[in-house]
Amino acid sequence: MRMLFCLLLLAALPLPAQQPVTPERKLESLLLMPEPKAMRGAYSIILPNSQKTVLTCFRESTTSLTGVEVHSPESFARLGLSVESFAARAKTAADKRLLQIKPELIKGEDGRVAYAVYRGESSLYATLLVAPSLPKIFAELFGQEIWVAAPDRHALYVFPANAELLQEFADDLAERYTSDPYAASCEVFALKAGSEPRVVASFAGEEP
Repeated sequence: MRMLFCLLLLAALPLPAQQPVTPERKLESLLLMPEPKAMRGAYSIILPNSQKTVLTCFRESTTSLTGVEVHSPESFARLGLSVESFAARAKTAADKRLLQIKPELIKGEDGRVAYAVYRGESSLYATLLVAPSLPKIFAELFGQEIWVAAPDRHALYVFPANAELLQEFADDLAERYTSDPYAASCEVFALKAGSEPRVVASFAGEEP
């Protein structure tokens, strides 16, 4: 009888709360990483009008110190894609990442937003350069055309199409590009919805 009472008492006690299980994020295998043209490889795309930047097929990696690596011939072959098909899918993947993060809006002395920046420890920020939705996100703030710079893999700077404003930040962008061992691009790209990126300036070395 006493045993039955104990069992009934235990059954009436609330179960301990279980911690929610966060599903492990799948590593991204479709990344278009801007790189200096000198790093061009078999899985790189040359951008029209660009003299110094290529887009290279990357993937996330748990063994790389930077968290990303260039696709090997073996890993690329397993995808069953051409470089062109990879690029198209990588742009869609970049769009999905773009919608999950918010930029930091930097105000000028007049109190208005001067520029925006996506940045952090991840090496994926520079890959947002190819996200098709990027110009649409900033259309109301900066107009239909934006200028974008990715001096290293950890940041993407978004400016209005204003040469004088960009000149104010040229030295800082150049320093970030030349001092980072994983530099991305020394070029500034004009982005408009429905159009391919177009180089409008270079902040390191001669103009493109």
